[in-house]
Amino acid sequence: MTEEEEQEIRFELARLRQEHSDLDAAISVMSETGKIDPLRIQRLKKKKLALKDRIAVLEDQLLPDIIA
Repeated sequence: MTEEEEQEIRFELARLRQEHSDLDAAISVMSETGKIDPLRIQRLKKKKLALKDRIAVLEDQLLPDIIA
């Protein structure tokens, strides 16, 4: 992996982590304010989970498993 590719992955990771955090905050606010739309919360949680999976894939690219 080139240094440029690694930098692109790190940038994408930072963006995805921020989006994941934003979704978490939005879900919390919706739950706390009582303005609960169960379908919307479910969709946000599903999107948050997809982001988490994508983050894991990118992290694995940066830190591949080394069999000792």
